[in-house]
Amino acid sequence: MRAALESLLRARKLDVTLTSAPGSLAPPPERLAPIPGCPDLEAALGGGLRRGHLSEITGLASSGGTRVAVDAMAAAAARGEAVALVDACDTFDPASAAARGLDLSHVLWVRGTGDASRALKAFSLILQAGGFGLVVLDLADVPAAALRRFPWYWTSSTWMRLSRIVEGSDTVALLVASEHVARSSGGATIALGPSTTRWQGDAHRARVFAGVEPAPRVVGARL
Repeated sequence: MRAALESLLRARKLDVTLTSAPGSLAPPPERLAPIPGCPDLEAALGGGLRRGHLSEITGLASSGGTRVAVDAMAAAAARGEAVALVDACDTFDPASAAARGLDLSHVLWVRGTGDASRALKAFSLILQAGGFGLVVLDLADVPAAALRRFPWYWTSSTWMRLSRIVEGSDTVALLVASEHVARSSGGATIALGPSTTRWQGDAHRARVFAGVEPAPRVVGARL
């Protein structure tokens, strides 16, 4: 898996040896652009997720964590930045993401098979490669009980090492999980409560499901 991932990074010219080449693009701004559709979240974050830090989105199934992550990816891609998604359980829906404005040509999608350890290794490799504005590790569909069985889950050195990899860089590292996992000292924890279901139509039998509205709140951040 490592060889294939490194080969793909080189093919797309995203390895670290090319990111510092002469004539490369100017570094992006300090923060990501506001996450569309979440003005309260934007205000709570002080303008966006901080580059060079590890942040996380936590919440139970159907609480809107994937939507918030996709909106953050779309905002980064819209600025021309490369985005990476390590999809531990292969649940990402490209069509739905594209409908929310994500330019898939800017996305490196690493599809997993439910093995959280392999997904973590891929996440680390991509962070080390550099050149990405946003790198997301989606563990939301990995059962919390299964996560706790992995030795690295409760090892602070694992997450400290990942935080050190992105420290001082232009990359935002973002975890998506059902519960709190980790964040760096300058990162943020975005906790999602029960979402609100939206429907279209007035008649009870003629209503059409129109999506969900997440209820995010920042429970930890150093602004």
